[in-house]
Amino acid sequence: MSTLTSRTRPQSRPRTGRRNKRVRTPWFSYIVVAAGGVAMALPFFDMVSSSFKGSGEYGILPYHFLPQDFTWSNYGAAFEELQLGKLFLTSVIVTVAVTASVLITSAMAGYALAKLRFRGRDVIFRFILATMMLPPFLLLIPDFLIMLNWPLVGGNNILGQGGDGGMTTNIVSLMLPFLVSGFGIFLMRQFMVGVPNEMLEAARIDGAGEWRLFWSVVLPQAKPVAITLGLITFVGQWNEYIWTSLMASTNPDLMTLPVGIQLLQSFIDPNRTMPIVMAGIVISTLPVLILFLFLQKYYVRGVVLSGMK
Repeated sequence: MSTLTSRTRPQSRPRTGRRNKRVRTPWFSYIVVAAGGVAMALPFFDMVSSSFKGSGEYGILPYHFLPQDFTWSNYGAAFEELQLGKLFLTSVIVTVAVTASVLITSAMAGYALAKLRFRGRDVIFRFILATMMLPPFLLLIPDFLIMLNWPLVGGNNILGQGGDGGMTTNIVSLMLPFLVSGFGIFLMRQFMVGVPNEMLEAARIDGAGEWRLFWSVVLPQAKPVAITLGLITFVGQWNEYIWTSLMASTNPDLMTLPVGIQLLQSFIDPNRTMPIVMAGIVISTLPVLILFLFLQKYYVRGVVLSGMK
């Protein structure tokens, strides 16, 4: 009886599931992230706080983060003495024009290099990659000489000689070296390679041309990557300093916000220079900050889709 019972008794199943482990809160990681966030936010907080300080209050010891004599007058002085309105308008014109040009040229070139078959396509793509290896400082002198000897501009003849500055005195000189981006073409091309060719072939069978394929099929899918590229280009061009300062040395009217705030602060009373400069920097930071807050979800998605590490 006992033998029969032992045979008919169901055998116990082995335990294959993992034991429930107690989830531990990574407090140390939270502390490190919080400390890093405070360290990154502290300079921004000091900039905003210093923009409201009174005359002679910045830089005194012991140092005070909060203003003792709170005043709004620094912002008015920034527009009057730093000519912030004019600098802001110049920065907007240059940055918007460059960003729009980079988006258009990068999207069209990226589509051609990813989806069109023609002789020399791979050679062109490698050449574009090679331009990304060149340090930007290496091109400053050649670009300046090209602007200086631009034909039929600024008094130059057809050979680019005889003028008094060529293109260096024109606002277009702030845009020309940045209208096409090798990085932008590479970024758009890498994403568009992943668009299924079957989808394009189906659209071609329905009678769609290449322009219709680009505009109606590929470009909508590349929207997150295009917004990411636009945001990167906008921030980089808005903060561009070296080339703009070189052009502004020939024509002060070409100064943008970073250059103007840096150069014109020497004409302000030293006792109240820094609070006014800080007010100007706060105003120049707002467009980039607002733009990033509105587009950050597209930025994160674009970084993931484009395969950037």
